[in-house]
This record gives sequence, C-alpha cells and structure tokens, in this order.
Amino acid sequence: MPADPSVHQDLASFAGRLDDLTEVVCRAAAAIIEVDPATAARRQKSDRSFVSSADEAAQLAILQGLSDFFPRLPAICEEATVLPRPARLGQWFALVDPLDGTREFLEGRPEFTVNLAVVSAGVAVLGIIAAPALGLLWRGFIGGGAQRLRFDPARPGVFDEMVSVHTRPRIPGRIRVAVSRSHLDGNTAALLSRLPVAERIVCGSSLKFCRVAEGAADLYPRLAPTSEWDIAAGDALLAAAGGVVKKPDGTPLRYGQMAQAFQVPAFLAFGDRAAIRQIIEGGRGQERPH
Repeated sequence: MPADPSVHQDLASFAGRLDDLTEVVCRAAAAIIEVDPATAARRQKSDRSFVSSADEAAQLAILQGLSDFFPRLPAICEEATVLPRPARLGQWFALVDPLDGTREFLEGRPEFTVNLAVVSAGVAVLGIIAAPALGLLWRGFIGGGAQRLRFDPARPGVFDEMVSVHTRPRIPGRIRVAVSRSHLDGNTAALLSRLPVAERIVCGSSLKFCRVAEGAADLYPRLAPTSEWDIAAGDALLAAAGGVVKKPDGTPLRYGQMAQAFQVPAFLAFGDRAAIRQIIEGGRGQERPH
C-alpha cells in the first residue's frame, strides 16, 4: 500500500490516491443501498432531523475505509468525530457527511448523497460526492479539475464513464438557481425574489453543488445555518470545476471551526467567479427580475 498521505501533508499526495478516497465513498454508498428505506430504523435528533440505520451503516463504512487507507487523518463526521491525541484537528483533516438527504432517502427519492472532503488549513481542497441511487459520482481537487463518473454500488472499487465537468459562464439577466427541496428558508427565498431567476432546479442534498459544478445551474444559495460536513465536499468540487463558494459578504469560508460547533451561518455557491459581485449586489436590491 502506498505511504499514508496524511504523513506527507500535501495535496499532491491526497490527489495521487483519489481512487482510494473514491472507493471509501463507494463503500458507504453500497452500505446505504443495502438498507430498505421503508423498514429502516430511524430516530429524531434534537434539531428534529432524522438519523437512520442507513446513516449509521454509511458512517461506519467511511470511518473504517479512512482508517484502512488514511489512519492518521482526523475525520469529522455528522454523528462521530475521530481526533488524534491531543484532541485537535491540525492542518489536514476530513469532513464527512455519510448520508446527506436522509429525508429524501426515507421518502424513497433518489436525491441523497455521500460527501467526503479533505481540508487543508481551513480550505476544502478535495471533494467527492456520490449519489448512490443515481449511480453517479462527482469528484475533484483544486488545480486538478473535476469529473463525473458512473459507478455501481455493488462494486465499490469499480467506476467508469469518466467525463470532465466545468461550471458555465453566467448569462446576463438570467440565473439558473439550484434550490433545496426540503430546506428553502425565508431569507433565501427573499434573495431569489430580488434576482433575475430564469429557472429553479429543485433537488435535495449536495446534488445542488453538483448541478452548479457541471454547468446545469449558476447559483446555489443558502442563507440559513448548516454544518461544515454538509458543504465542504461541494465547495472543493465546485472550486475544482471553476466555481467558488463564499459567505454572503463575499469573503471565503473557513472549515474546522470547532468553537462554532462546525456551523456555517450562510453561503452562496457560484458557478461563474466573475459574477460574484453582480449577484451579491443584485441580492441587495441593485438588480431586478426581468
């Protein structure tokens, strides 16, 4: 087995084992597919979101896979945190959401994902998002471009139909927006009412990042709190595809904010970096729907 890149601590080492990281995500996808959503055990957390036996199976698969391939890499997951001693993150760590879109999964919709990001010094530099029910996976790292692959959860180490994906330049006066099926908050809806939205692409989970990364949407806004593991993989994927994720004031996101319980107050994901200022100003009322 190649040397553990968490020892070398550079992006080239992680990128060189992108297939290993992809296999870890595919193992989690396989664990989810084995669970019948109609009979899956579930419980409700204090924030009223659900955790199912599929979440737990996927998380176990990811943590075991990371332990196998990257034993020195700290991992921050939605339901578990594995830190080295002393309990600090260090420069390099993983952010994982083993099942993003639990509601979609339990309701029998295919819009759920597995998310894995590698973070360096607060920046998401590598991201992988798999949609098990769709048999699709997106991955990329900063400076290395982004790809969409087809995979079979029954064969976690096998993937094919690999194509490059890129964001698209924004068409002036027309914005295609990816919006949440289950979590469209009032502030985000108000923002959209002030922009020239030509089309809303409604879907669950981190698939919205994938739609922006492959040029099917221009913008994915969320002006409500979310967790770092929900968006870090999408942030890295989008950066690799030519886009960017920013705070609503245009400043960069930083990951590993333990003091804030890994919470992100709000963000805007852009396909066209050149359109950031126009969209932010438009959201403040300087641009009107056509």
